[in-house]
Amino acid sequence: MSAMSREAVTEICASFDNDRGRLLDVLIEIQRRDGYVCRDAMESVAATLGISAVEVEGVVSFYAYLYSKPRGEIVIRLCDDVVDRLKGADRVARSLEEELGIRFGETTADGRFSLEFVSCIGMSDQAPAAMVNDLVVPRLGPDSVRQGVRLLKENGNRVDIKKLLIRDYGDGNNAHDLVRSPVRNNLRRPGPVIFGTKAPGAALERALAMSPVEVIREIKTARLRGRGGAGFPTGMKWEYTRAAGGDDRTLICNADEGEPGTFKDRVILTERPDLVFEGMTVAGYAIGASRGILYLRQEYAYLRRFLESVLEERRRRGWLGENVCGRNCFAFDIRIQMGAGAYICGEETALISSMEGLRGEPKTRPPFPAQRGYLGTPTSVNNVETLCCAARILEMGSGWFSSIGTSGTTGTKLLSVSGDVRRPGIYEVPFGIRLREVLDEC
Repeated sequence: MSAMSREAVTEICASFDNDRGRLLDVLIEIQRRDGYVCRDAMESVAATLGISAVEVEGVVSFYAYLYSKPRGEIVIRLCDDVVDRLKGADRVARSLEEELGIRFGETTADGRFSLEFVSCIGMSDQAPAAMVNDLVVPRLGPDSVRQGVRLLKENGNRVDIKKLLIRDYGDGNNAHDLVRSPVRNNLRRPGPVIFGTKAPGAALERALAMSPVEVIREIKTARLRGRGGAGFPTGMKWEYTRAAGGDDRTLICNADEGEPGTFKDRVILTERPDLVFEGMTVAGYAIGASRGILYLRQEYAYLRRFLESVLEERRRRGWLGENVCGRNCFAFDIRIQMGAGAYICGEETALISSMEGLRGEPKTRPPFPAQRGYLGTPTSVNNVETLCCAARILEMGSGWFSSIGTSGTTGTKLLSVSGDVRRPGIYEVPFGIRLREVLDEC
């Protein structure tokens, strides 16, 4: 093996219980330690998990942030989506190439730097943006990238990239000790649902005072539709999942927003993680799940330690674990599953495939996830915004929620606004708002 010993690979596999379904976690950890996943490592993983090396290689080759060949010690990934191009990403790219003496797709002769283009990284409101390894660096310009590269060159190997490149932290929890990011929220119009005043734990307490069937009825009465695009009624999805056979069910929060120009989940996860996790717990109770999984896109890895700390605090307060809120009839916990860069994993069946340690490829339906999803269990997949709305409905009541918006579509919607506007950012607006009003605001 080029750098990592077979023993080290075996240790990593053991840390994930030698579970073939955690293959993506295993590969991400190998790359974190070694910089890439070499063929010897793939064969060792395959032998340990009892699968073929071809299967392991297939997963490595599928994801944008997994490499089978060495890259530079510092990989600079510049976003080249349409908004970044509009804001001058081409000039930033030229400055990077000139300063490093390489083209995009190449590595410097000393093996220190690699340049790559990537698709949208969820920073369109502060473009141009790039990732320097896992560090997100927004609001770039030709001069700032030249200065940054020179600092990296001058400070040799094993440099603390964050301390070197970041001078000012963003607002809100972007400045939290476990985040320390220069990203800004750009929350331009907070609304009453997602960003309104909330009472932590209130939604869960109210839900547990009801039966699961009553919780689902409350969601249906509020007429909540999924915020992921299709607009499927959330209460119906939960009802189908609960009605499926078997005792083991799964609740998944899809936080793999990858549509170019979309970044609303980033702001929710930064400023309202408790609301997300409360919504997941309410949904888990409603459908009869004991397992919740948040699938977090790799571009938001900088938020993971913070999110884990929020989960740990919820366990300490009795809002997660074996006896949620002291009810021995309800056990539910949440883990975070990292993605590795695949746009298609925003589709729910592809996301489930990825979580099962497979290539993130969509599955043929039927069966639908509500019938047979993650590891063959009935599964409800809801996105971040939907679960936040569900928590607020249980906290404030279906009447309150349905009084906002229109008779056809209730509540509010988060809009990610970027591009040729003066005030890019997040706008929480009621359904039924006229586009003219949105344009006037931004």
